[in-house]
Amino acid sequence: MTLQQKWAAVPPIHIVESEADMISDLAWAARDRFPDVSQLLLEEVGRAQLCSRAALPADVAAMGSTILYRDGARGTPRRVELVYPSHADVALGRISILTPVGAALIGMRAGNAILWPDRDGHLRDIMVDAVVQAQA
Repeated sequence: MTLQQKWAAVPPIHIVESEADMISDLAWAARDRFPDVSQLLLEEVGRAQLCSRAALPADVAAMGSTILYRDGARGTPRRVELVYPSHADVALGRISILTPVGAALIGMRAGNAILWPDRDGHLRDIMVDAVVQAQA
């Protein structure tokens, strides 16, 4: 069963084509350690509209973006930078694409929300309030 079959109404997402390849490679490499997140990431890449970095809308979360989001259950705003696993540092607000929240945020547009499973399998409503692109 795919993510779209499990949870209705997933918003459309955009992913930079070169990042989609890297994310897919990471997901495949991590499938034994993180099977659930790997599967979700592969499904997200599969449903995404791929585009060049230049064509990515400014309010869409990509690798290196800073994202302000809220968890619907807690409502507390969080500011994170979406990074590859080797650059992750929770204390600095850098979350890996190989975490449930990281996988939920990739490709999301400011103003959109998605129902997404946390590490324990509980569904969380994740709402993206703002996205700031990394400086080139």
